[in-house]
Amino acid sequence: RCLQDVFTTLVDLKWPHTLLIFTMSFLCSWLLFGMVWWLIAFAHGDLDYSTRLQRDPGEGAAGAPAGFVPCVTSIHSFTSAFLFSIEVQVTIGFGGRMVTEECPAAILVLIVQNIVGLVINAIMLGCIFMKTSQAHRRAETLIFSKHAVIALREGKLCFMLRVGDLRKSMIISATIRMQVVKKTASLEGEVVPLNQIDIQMENPVGGNSIFLVSPLIIYHVIDKNSPLYDISPLNLHHHEDLEIIVILEGVVETTGITTQARTSYLADEILWGQRFVPIVAEEDGRYSVDYSKFGNTVKVPTPSCTARQLEEDKSIM
Repeated sequence: RCLQDVFTTLVDLKWPHTLLIFTMSFLCSWLLFGMVWWLIAFAHGDLDYSTRLQRDPGEGAAGAPAGFVPCVTSIHSFTSAFLFSIEVQVTIGFGGRMVTEECPAAILVLIVQNIVGLVINAIMLGCIFMKTSQAHRRAETLIFSKHAVIALREGKLCFMLRVGDLRKSMIISATIRMQVVKKTASLEGEVVPLNQIDIQMENPVGGNSIFLVSPLIIYHVIDKNSPLYDISPLNLHHHEDLEIIVILEGVVETTGITTQARTSYLADEILWGQRFVPIVAEEDGRYSVDYSKFGNTVKVPTPSCTARQLEEDKSIM
């Protein structure tokens, strides 16, 4: 199935494998057409010096038969045929070898080899351009906090994480979405081992769009529609079958290419009853960001119960 989409397969390969494939493509094509040129010369008798003498016993000043016209001049062995194949495909043209009008088959092979060379060059340039312009490198500067936290915000339990961009060039039309992946069972008894459930974020702008001009705290209110409604501190351990995936997508301002950054939080990477410390401060009329405290958290008073229990019994507050 990967070979049905060769271009994408080549783009997804690692650089050493891609360069090896392109090098072997050129070498194999040169050798193949070198063999074809040698066969043409052999079939026409260009390599048989005695046969050429029998055709025309008179010789020219250069030592070659005066009346004999070869298909390709100056081809005497497979080595010279291989050199001529390279000259044809890369259009070097040193001038020592050339195709004559003696053999129509040689002219046809010349056309075919030029087309094959152009196709290989086009694929190579396209793959190199796509590999060098891929936006996943831009995603390396989009950072997420190492841990996520659950704490109270506006009187409700919220799942929170911090995201930031280390570059000055902005991510345009940035959107962020979260999914909970856990094992679930339906009412009919069907077990879904990796059920993906979207969770809604709270954004004052509306929707999932964010303006990533400075590090932001993305949070999700744990209400009755949330898959985290029955999560308590007792569930946040490495044996819990729970993972929250966060996906940030946007357009790179400088290139206009869409990029995507992803991270995930397992159950033991979610801290209960903690909050991210502030890292944005105003200095001399300008805002500065202290990225050394990007993932730092501080403990805050938080009920050790589920959001369901907190909603049913307000006295827990």
